[in-house]
Amino acid sequence: MQDDLKDVYQSGTSAPNLLVIIRGLLPSLRPAEQRVASLILEGPDMAADETIDQLAQRAGTSSATVTRFCKSVGLPGFQQLRVRLATEVGRRAVITSEMGTDIERDDSLATVVSKLSYSGAQAIQDTAAQLDVACLGEVIARIEQAARIDIYGAGASALVGSDLQQKLYRIGRLSCAWSEAHMARTSAALLSAGDVAIGISHSGETTDTVRSVEVARQHGAVTVAVTNYPRSRIARAAELVLCTAAHEVSFRAAAMSSRHAQLAVVDCIFMGLAQRTYDQARKALGETYLAVHGDAGD
Repeated sequence: MQDDLKDVYQSGTSAPNLLVIIRGLLPSLRPAEQRVASLILEGPDMAADETIDQLAQRAGTSSATVTRFCKSVGLPGFQQLRVRLATEVGRRAVITSEMGTDIERDDSLATVVSKLSYSGAQAIQDTAAQLDVACLGEVIARIEQAARIDIYGAGASALVGSDLQQKLYRIGRLSCAWSEAHMARTSAALLSAGDVAIGISHSGETTDTVRSVEVARQHGAVTVAVTNYPRSRIARAAELVLCTAAHEVSFRAAAMSSRHAQLAVVDCIFMGLAQRTYDQARKALGETYLAVHGDAGD
């Protein structure tokens, strides 16, 4: 498992978004550090203009705690935090002022559409920026060698799991997606060395999904987690962790941004595997297409 924050983020396609990192680590921080993090997430522009003592006072804690918070999110100290926050605030200032950050009661339908499209696109961009490409490559290599792939998820994550399953199946990879807890654990218990188990959970705390990953690992399978929180239970349970970077707007139960981010990771897995097995994948896609559409003109 990738416990080191540097390892989780260093292989991204561009500089990782600091607010994304803070949001992802928030549940794993100490209570006093969580208060610092919450203030920064609520007002990064204000935090960027404060001294360390001012931020500590607002959070009801000490300057030493603020320094520890900086180190917890992978920064040497408070000055680096201020610089990164200022950069991020400047980067998003214009679009945030136009789009807002949430769905409001009085928003027009056109505004809702615009905000949701922005939120989904931002989730995909942020996920791509901090995705650990080295880890992604390892996941793809393990899937290529796997005799069997199990995929676990609940709710909206189960839909993403089904999407990955059908993509893998289209290119000839024996895979099953499980959303029912008992069936998932039963299948996990039958895995062995050379198999791959993938658990998908935005929060990383979905007990049924976490437990399935744990059972799969106990039986020798390579375990992969797709989650928004790199220090969550599922991240600790898995050997390989692929992090999304989604920030949900109102009506979180609808799982919109998180689903977009998860699907982006799933597509990266699929396309990476298809490229790695190019000739075989093209042949399988062609044959499955003909099987489905070959009689369309009859």
